[in-house]
Amino acid sequence: MDEIEYVWSVLGGDAALTARVARAARPEVLEARLPVRALASACVGACALAAAELAARRAAPGGVPAVRVDDGAVAAAFTSERHLRIGGREPVSFAPLSRLWRTADGWVRTHANYPHHRARLLAALGLARDTEDARAVDAVGSLLAGLPARSVEETVYAAGGAAVALRTPEEWAASEQGRAVAGRPLVERGVLDASPARTFAPVPPSAGALLPAAGLRVLDLTRVIAGPVATRTLALLGADVLRVDPPGLPELPDQHVDTGFGKRSATLHLTSDQAVFEELLGAADVVVTGYRPGSLDRFGLSPRALAARRPGLVVARLSAWGAYGPWAGRRGFDSLVQVGTGIAALEGTADRPGALPAQALDHGTGYLLAAGVLRALTEQSRHGGSRYVGVALARTAAWLSAGPAPDGASGAGRPHGVGGSAGSASADTGGTRGTGGTGGPSTMGTGSGAHRVRAAGDAGGPGDAGDAGGPGASPWLRERESPLGRLRYALPPVRFEGGPTDWERAPGPWGADAARWV
Repeated sequence: MDEIEYVWSVLGGDAALTARVARAARPEVLEARLPVRALASACVGACALAAAELAARRAAPGGVPAVRVDDGAVAAAFTSERHLRIGGREPVSFAPLSRLWRTADGWVRTHANYPHHRARLLAALGLARDTEDARAVDAVGSLLAGLPARSVEETVYAAGGAAVALRTPEEWAASEQGRAVAGRPLVERGVLDASPARTFAPVPPSAGALLPAAGLRVLDLTRVIAGPVATRTLALLGADVLRVDPPGLPELPDQHVDTGFGKRSATLHLTSDQAVFEELLGAADVVVTGYRPGSLDRFGLSPRALAARRPGLVVARLSAWGAYGPWAGRRGFDSLVQVGTGIAALEGTADRPGALPAQALDHGTGYLLAAGVLRALTEQSRHGGSRYVGVALARTAAWLSAGPAPDGASGAGRPHGVGGSAGSASADTGGTRGTGGTGGPSTMGTGSGAHRVRAAGDAGGPGDAGDAGGPGASPWLRERESPLGRLRYALPPVRFEGGPTDWERAPGPWGADAARWV
């Protein structure tokens, strides 16, 4: 079983359909010790196949359209934030306090891109929140050099910040959270009720692209990268995607631009604007959430609560560490998950942790989530039921960290839960079965033998190196005007015959749209 077949089986797809996928391999892109290129192409390929399958279900009488995955396009998309230009300006990716730090016994990584996480980090270390960046870097570095890494991790977490101590793959696998993550499916799927089968309106005939998600309304309650990548993909495929954020918690401006293609953006307070939210929910087909597990439950936004109020809904949930285990409620980002799960150790040297050539956990998990939503919609049209889809950055990391197995090997018993049998979806989805609980491809593609170690960066993040996406990205870049200025951006890598090749809508200012469906 190769990687695309594995992912497709996890999604519950018909194995025969993988013959519709062709891949243009480009070994020079996404070079790493771990098989990043194989993972990235598998995630994108499965997403494109799920889109093609839904297109055939709605409007393609000739069968499922052919899918083509080009490693070059995938690499450009997985490093999209590095290719983005806004009026000729390069984006700001990582703040000065988002970096690796030496500690008394190892390394710790902090994430302080958001102002509130920066403030909490400084407060946890007894520093003034308004400390200027250069002084803060010196002060934090001096303090952390005398403290144990895991003590820093716990202190910052307790203060509401984001920090993770470096672990080896063996340390992570032996941890309670590592074991919890390894025992779950790569993509969790569940049926929440016995709602009638979904009846799709016909896709309007036109001379334009075939849009399998046309007419569907997606309520986007995600932030950062992975969740917005998923909903950006659904927007590409024709969905009306409305991203809703709390008014007092703005997204990072450049990050919003990179992940905002195809969507509208509104702000809403979930308590004072509850009636508006319920009106949006009452007409939604899909809700995607990306906040820490449990943090939205108090607003009645758990998967079951949402489906109870809107039968027939697809609820998709993304988390960093998984919605289970002792770290279920912890904040997490791609860079932190790389450090915590042992990826940074695998990609580094004896002297310094390394990093993947892209924020591959974010992007890969985002495409997995979009694929899960598309497959859930197809399954709804056949069998009915409100549906649940769940993914976690740490589970994607477990799959990647297992690395390649010998050709023809079953992979059973491989570390990090990759390479075995099926597993159950989480109990709050109804206890239904998902495939691939400890499964993984038996031939996950190898990393490059000419791997160059990428330092995880001081004020940078995974894959800082400007060429990490591989040379010659220009075929997969475009420019267009937008309300925010002229943009250069990476084209979507999800391609199938007759499907869209670019977003219809450029991103606009954060929070500038009305909180209503169009």
